[in-house]
Amino acid sequence: MNAFLTTPGIGLDMITPTHAVLAVGAAIAISGLLLLRSRRRRLEAEELADALEAKAEDDALRLNQILKAQTEMQGRIAAMTEMFGARQAEFNQTVNQRLDGMTQRIGATITEQTRATHENLRRLQERLAVIDTAQTNIQTLAKDIVSLQSILSNKQTRGAFGQGRMEAIIADALPQGAYRFQATLSNGARPDCLIRMPNGQPSLVIDAKFPLEAWNAMREGSPDRVKAAAQQFRRDMEVHIRDIASKYLLSGETQDTAFMFVPSESIFADLHERFEAVAQTAHRSRVVIVSPSLLLLSIQLIQSMLKDQRMREQAHVIQAEVIRLMEDVGRLDDRVRKLQGHFLAAQKDVDMVIAATDKVSRRGQKIEAMEFDAPETPVEPPAQKAAESKTGLLKLRLVDED
Repeated sequence: MNAFLTTPGIGLDMITPTHAVLAVGAAIAISGLLLLRSRRRRLEAEELADALEAKAEDDALRLNQILKAQTEMQGRIAAMTEMFGARQAEFNQTVNQRLDGMTQRIGATITEQTRATHENLRRLQERLAVIDTAQTNIQTLAKDIVSLQSILSNKQTRGAFGQGRMEAIIADALPQGAYRFQATLSNGARPDCLIRMPNGQPSLVIDAKFPLEAWNAMREGSPDRVKAAAQQFRRDMEVHIRDIASKYLLSGETQDTAFMFVPSESIFADLHERFEAVAQTAHRSRVVIVSPSLLLLSIQLIQSMLKDQRMREQAHVIQAEVIRLMEDVGRLDDRVRKLQGHFLAAQKDVDMVIAATDKVSRRGQKIEAMEFDAPETPVEPPAQKAAESKTGLLKLRLVDED
C-alpha cells in the first residue's frame, strides 16, 4: 500500500476516497485471501498429518504383519532346513550305498570282463597259432602246387606223377604178388600195371597215361583257342582209347576190359560232363575211365575176390581142422561125463559120511545125557549093542535109531 501511495507519477493530491475505499477493499480481499490460503494450508497440513498418521499406522500394521510373516517364514525355513538336512543325510546315505553297490558291481563286472578278456586273448592266441600253422601249411601247399605245376608242365614228369598215384593206390590195397608194374605182354606192349585175377582168369590192364596238354590248353586262353583245344582233347582221347584197346586187350592173356586211369577227380567229372561222346567211345571200346576213387573201389573188389579165392583154396584144410576140433570136443565130452560120474559117486559117499556123523553125534548126545534102562528080565545084548562096566552092575544100552 505504501508502494502504491509512493508510486512515481501519482501524487498524493490525486488519491480520492474512492481510491482509498478500493485500496481498503483490496487490502481486505488480500487479507481474506491470505487467511483462506493459510486455513486451506492448515487443513491440508492436518489432512496430510492424518494421512501420514494413517499411513504410519498402516505401515506399522504392515510392518508387524511382515515381521510376523518373516518370523513364520524363518520358522518354516528352519523346519525346511532341518527336513532338507535329514533328507540330504538320507539321500547321501542312499547315494553312498548305491555308489558302494555300484562300485562292487562295477568291480565284479570289471573283474569278469578282465577274466573274459584274458580268456578271449588266450583263445585268440590259440587261434592265431592255428592260423600261423595253417598259413605255414598253406605256404607249404603253395610250394607243393608250384612243384605240381612244374611236374604237370613236363610230359615225362606228368606221366611219372600219374603212374606214381596209380602205383600207390594199388600197392596199398593188394598183396605183393597180385600185381606187376611195367610188365611185358606177348605182343611186346608194356602196360603201366597188370593185375593178376583169381581162379586163373586173365590179368587186368591199367593204363596211367592221360593227354593233359589239350586239357590245360582248353582251360586257358580265348574262346576260339578253348574250342580248338576241346577238339584237340577229344581227338587225343579217342586216339589214346584206340591205342589201349589195340595194344592191351589180348584174348586169353588179358581181360576183355582195360582201365584208363585219370589222376584227378575234377578232370574225371568234367570229362563225363562235357565230353560224353568220349565216354561213350571208351565204353564201346571196352575201356573204363576211372578216377582215383573208382580205381580204389575196383581194387578193393579185386582184393575181396582174392580173399575169397584163398579161402576156397584153404577150404579142405579148414574142414580137416574142424573135424579134428570135433574129435577133440567128443573126447572132452566123454571125459567130462566120466568126471561127472566121479563127482556123483563122491557126492553119494559124502552124503553117507554126513549121515554116519549125524548118527554118531546123536548117540554121543545120549551118552552125555546118561540115559540108562533097567530091564525086568535079563536079556543078553548083542556084543556090538551093549557095553558092560568093570563092576558088572551097570549096563549101557546103545539104541540104533535108523
